[in-house]
Amino acid sequence: MLDVLSNDIELVAPCGMNCSVCSRYLARKHDVRRKGVRMAYCAGCRPRDRKCASLKKRCDLLLNHGVQFCYECSSFPCDNLERIDARYQKHYRTSFIENLTFIKDNSLAAFVERENAKWRCSQCGGLLCCHNGICFKCGLDRLQTKKQLYRWEDEL
Repeated sequence: MLDVLSNDIELVAPCGMNCSVCSRYLARKHDVRRKGVRMAYCAGCRPRDRKCASLKKRCDLLLNHGVQFCYECSSFPCDNLERIDARYQKHYRTSFIENLTFIKDNSLAAFVERENAKWRCSQCGGLLCCHNGICFKCGLDRLQTKKQLYRWEDEL
């Protein structure tokens, strides 16, 4: 039976990060510390009212609730978003700018559906982590022995 995937639109951060596939969110959801993996936990940017953990310190609009998503800004994509987007494209197989453009052109619900398909684990149907490609539900053994928790195997 397939694991229930995320349909929580609150897990999509203003910057376009899908927090439901973030290592910190998945670590919390699957309580990996209790299972011997030392990872930080997070409930997601919006649920914690962090706006965007990576960008909010540099953006008055995010800090002051001026936009719901970065694509609403007249400076989209700003230099800060472009920098984090380049890093996430290079290391984590996701693009915040592409995510935000998809949400703007389609809908948040369509984005969540697309993400659930993109990150679905072929073994158990859970969600893969964008930071390392591991399913925290059925791949715990790989996670427990991994030296670099935040890199994909083919990048080591």
